[in-house]
Amino acid sequence: MLPSGHRMRRRDEFTLTVRRGVRAGRPHVVVHLLRRDDTAHGHSDPRPAANVRAAAAAAHRPDGDLPRAGFIVGRNVGNAVVRNKVRRRLRHLVARHLDRLPPGSLLVVRANPAAASARYDELATDLESALDRLLRRRA
Repeated sequence: MLPSGHRMRRRDEFTLTVRRGVRAGRPHVVVHLLRRDDTAHGHSDPRPAANVRAAAAAAHRPDGDLPRAGFIVGRNVGNAVVRNKVRRRLRHLVARHLDRLPPGSLLVVRANPAAASARYDELATDLESALDRLLRRRA
């Protein structure tokens, strides 16, 4: 289970991570990673209000040093039962990799429709491969 302090819940954090973070796609998942140093400077959102809200949300978290993860499992993956099953599997897999993530980073894992029929080990392989690629980019 993913500890509560490591969960993303705010829409602006998801938006910030997907728009500004680096991305690695695999057959079953797409993983977006935004390191803390990327939120302070670098890419700019053309909407100034979004920058202010996102920066404030990222900077004023009481648990700012913890890496946080969020999950996007859309309706194209399947019905509610299937989506929740995929989400539970992904949460469990990400919990095993929290120690690899940089402090304060934001991670979004988006499930592709193929994730609905994927075995647990296939999801694990795709997630590990995507994380390896993202963490290697700016190690």
